[in-house]
Amino acid sequence: MKAYLRLIRPKHWMKNTFVFLPIFFSGLVFNSQAMFAALIVFVSFSFAASSIYCFNDLVDVEADRRHPVKCQRPVASGAVGVGQAYALMGLMFALSMLVLLLLPTNRLPVYGIILFYWLLNLSYCKWLKNYAIVDVCVVAFGFVLRILAGGMAAAVMLTNWIVLMTFLLTLFLSFAKRRDDVLRMQETGEPPRRNTSRYNLTFINQAITITASVTLVCYIMYTVSPQVTARFHTQHLYLTSVFVLVGLLRYIQIAVVDNKSGDPTKVILRDRFTQLVVLMWGLSFAVIIYFL
Repeated sequence: MKAYLRLIRPKHWMKNTFVFLPIFFSGLVFNSQAMFAALIVFVSFSFAASSIYCFNDLVDVEADRRHPVKCQRPVASGAVGVGQAYALMGLMFALSMLVLLLLPTNRLPVYGIILFYWLLNLSYCKWLKNYAIVDVCVVAFGFVLRILAGGMAAAVMLTNWIVLMTFLLTLFLSFAKRRDDVLRMQETGEPPRRNTSRYNLTFINQAITITASVTLVCYIMYTVSPQVTARFHTQHLYLTSVFVLVGLLRYIQIAVVDNKSGDPTKVILRDRFTQLVVLMWGLSFAVIIYFL
């Protein structure tokens, strides 16, 4: 059972909390119907993502066996058989589709988004991840699909800002993750991924800097935009930019100084400083839009 849980990677389900962002930024956290709809989408995306993790491990099984860390993955290590992995992949996808039957409204569009996400990631695992820059863009676009599904389920109209910020932030995290692959390639002389040879530290460091800078500027413009200040009846949202800046700097420090940006999920789960910054940002934003 432990091997199966490792294969579907429930720890990575936290990535799907992005489906709640449209509700949070729209001030509907206390709307039970919107939260229930987003929760259904969260569960559906989690099962769909687990299905993709199974397929990814099946596609990469030979490469994983040569990797110093990924060789411990269930399929690569032999803890889970190939047939069992395919069966689990199918089960996860079926559960992803079935749980959407609980959605009270906008069921068909959400079905379409999650199905497109699943097919896109199958293509990513098989082909797209072999192309530098395309790979990180596909990953970032996957998070945009999450917020689109969350907003659609909760009947929340997304602003241009939240779409841009989601894409830019996750693009930043994806480039930071690729940096870890480049470091491993320099140490071992063998690229962990087929496209790693198309990256180097100079390019990665510049890409991280550019995406972090544009993300911060985009967030500041969001907080001072007339549309947002009119919606929340406040001009103080710009104050939360401090936490965004500190959070980005901390992650760059982890990537460039500590060389530990290989898994954003692990960073967020283990780094207390990052957790504190995210908590302070969330609390300050919530206080400003809900209580002031």
